[in-house]
This record gives sequence, C-alpha cells and structure tokens, in this order.
Amino acid sequence: MTPDLQFALEMAEEAGRLTLTYFSRKSLKVFTKRDSSPVTEADQKAEELVRNFITSQYPEDGVLGEEFAECPSTNRRRWIIDPIDGTKAFIHGVPLYGVMIALEVEGVQQLGVVHFPALGDLYYAERGCGAFLNGSPITVSSVSTISEATVLFTEKEYLLAPPSNHPVDMLRHEAGLVRGWGDCYGHMLVASGRAEVSIDKIMSPWDCAALIPIVTEAGGCCFDYHGVTTIAGQGLISANKAIGTALLANITVVSSQAKCF
Repeated sequence: MTPDLQFALEMAEEAGRLTLTYFSRKSLKVFTKRDSSPVTEADQKAEELVRNFITSQYPEDGVLGEEFAECPSTNRRRWIIDPIDGTKAFIHGVPLYGVMIALEVEGVQQLGVVHFPALGDLYYAERGCGAFLNGSPITVSSVSTISEATVLFTEKEYLLAPPSNHPVDMLRHEAGLVRGWGDCYGHMLVASGRAEVSIDKIMSPWDCAALIPIVTEAGGCCFDYHGVTTIAGQGLISANKAIGTALLANITVVSSQAKCF
C-alpha cells in the first residue's frame, strides 16, 4: 500500500466518523443548492476536513470537491472528493451513503476509496494493485447473460424516461432483476460481485472519480452513455467484464477509449 492510498484511507475514515455525528440527527441543517439538490452541514464539514488534511500534507496538490471551489494543482496531482455521496439517503437516515476520495495524477485516476461509515465498509483500489473490501480482495461476478443479471439504478428517470433503444436503457426490460440501490452503493455492489450493472444517467466528476479505479481493478468496466471511460461524460455505467463488453459492443457511438481494461 502506497503512502497516497494510506493517506486517502485515513482521510475517508476520519471524514466518515464526522458524518456519523450528524447521521439521523433530527436537528440536521439541510440547504438547497442552485441546482435544487440538497446539501447538509455534514457534507460541508466533511469536505472541509478532507481539504484541510490535503492542504497540510500535500500543499501543491489540487483539490476538486462537490461543495467548494476547486483549488488548482501546481504539480498535476488532484484529489477529487465527494464528502457524502447519497445525500438524500443520508438526510432520510438510510445507511447507504458513502464518503468518496480519489487521486488523479496527470489526468489518470490512480486510486479510489469509498467508505460507508454507517455500514462499516471500506472499499479501495490503487491502479494495478487490485480492489479490496475491508482488506479482502474483491472481484466482479462472472454472470454473462442479461437475463440472469442484476441491474441497479439511481435516478427514477432511468425507469420513467420515454422508451429508448440505447443498449443501457434496454436493460430495464431485459435484466433478470432491476433494483434502485443507487449512488456509490450500487457501483460497489458491482465491484464486489453482488450485482452485474449499476447505472447513473447524471454524474459529475466527484461522483465518478473514486468508483472507476475500484470497479476496474475488480475486473469490471466503467463507461458513460457514449462508451467512454471518463469522469466527465454523460452518466456512468459500471458492469462486470462479460456484460460490460457486450454493452460496449452494442453502443454505436463508441470511441477508441471504449474498452474494458
């Protein structure tokens, strides 16, 4: 384990402990952002904590987070933070929210950490070193047919949007089981082999950055609706290798980046 990963794990666990002091608190302060999405005082405090850790340890590194302005990098290293992924779940006392931290070096995601404080689960991966849950290696499932697959989604629009012939949207009709276990929790179910596909139609870089290293190091694929592996695309799909490869083959707007690693 590199010092960078050890540092990320420590930050995630510390931020997780902070969020738990607010979790299920009836007096939790909830605000509405310009995009009409909710944010809580816990989101803000957790991101401030992580930013302070990074500034003190790696002052030249950049920081991109959901709640505050980006701090530019002077060395092509950038930490990407989502202090509480699943804020709506957090507000309602659902324990499936996660603290997400990623490190990007020269535009490439080097590591990802996803911590579920209320569950006591810690997922992490570093490029080329495999993926882990609470210290034990994890891998995606070997299910290869859509009719046997479990497909997860976050936004209700995945089910309610008008009919679409896009291969990812067709899964809602073809999959053996479709469930709304969303946000980072769904993607980590894919990484640990407990689901085959997780779909988010709307994503920001901080929503994706920690997920991609974990899913890919677990043997899976991550790509957007155009088949591109990116943190800045249209949504994010995580899949095991067999089904991910089939999906990519059926996506017509595919670039040379659209492949499983």
